[in-house]
Amino acid sequence: MSTLVEEPASRVAILVPCYNEAATVAKVVGDFRQAIPEATVYVFDNNSTDGTGDIARQAGAVVVHEKKRGKGHVVTAMLEKVDADYYVMVDGDDTYPADRVRDLLAPLTAGEADVVVGQREAVDRSEAYPRFHVFGNWLVRTLINVIFGAKLKDIMSGYRAFTREVAMNLPVIAIGFDIETEMTLHYLYRRWVIREIPVAYRDRPAGSVSKLNTIHDGLRVLFRILSVFRSYKPLTFFGVIGIKLFLICLALAAVAKFWVSPGSSYRMALMVLSGTSLAMSLGACSIGVIVQLINFRFLELESVQRRRRSRRDDRTERDGATSPAARSPTGRG
Repeated sequence: MSTLVEEPASRVAILVPCYNEAATVAKVVGDFRQAIPEATVYVFDNNSTDGTGDIARQAGAVVVHEKKRGKGHVVTAMLEKVDADYYVMVDGDDTYPADRVRDLLAPLTAGEADVVVGQREAVDRSEAYPRFHVFGNWLVRTLINVIFGAKLKDIMSGYRAFTREVAMNLPVIAIGFDIETEMTLHYLYRRWVIREIPVAYRDRPAGSVSKLNTIHDGLRVLFRILSVFRSYKPLTFFGVIGIKLFLICLALAAVAKFWVSPGSSYRMALMVLSGTSLAMSLGACSIGVIVQLINFRFLELESVQRRRRSRRDDRTERDGATSPAARSPTGRG
């Protein structure tokens, strides 16, 4: 059972996922403590072997150990173990500016957005953005914008802020570096208001090594997009498959009728294939309609549950029903 960690005063939590970031974590923690001293900085150490956790603790962060390897597992632990009103998630590699944190929080506190993403603008594009990464980012952004009808400019930024509502209702399935993509897909599916704010993005400092595997993690991101597309846009996903199968059916039937002689065995084979394609087309469209209806029902239930949870939280705040353990930064009273 997870231990709840609640930020008691400002209710702003800075969440820093880290794996072997000894070269940069102290600076990241120090910069954010200086930029927003009323917040608490939480460093989630994902089995580092270079002393990242000890360095972060000495720099003034609350360190939480997460034994399951993978950034997705770390984000899941963050959302489960840290309780606050506003969350800021930032990588521990010192590539994002801490002095922009209040700019990310401003639309949230003003009630103008649910999520604010730091849109990366490279200080040195040749260093910060390898050519293949540029193409990968463009491909992912284009796919997501087309699927969801959005106009986002940076899908995979590791610098983002969001509200308590988002933290409590955001499902996390990804286990690796596809987590930012998955989070963005869920923002869009749930129609949360997203604001993008340009921030400087610099290359990793000397001694800091990226853990990103371009090919492996890139394929994982693409698979995540297709998986979410299938699950949350089933009518479109299966509808496209159904239409393509129907066109194949028509093409096979046309070939059998106009280009193959009536007595040929090939004609019978083509007609069988055409009929099979038609059946598969109808099946795909039926699956899309059924899953779409199921998804709609789940959205209705989720909306009701979110509203009830919000009212329950409001009553709790009014009554001041907060346990001593919840007021403790360590959750132990």
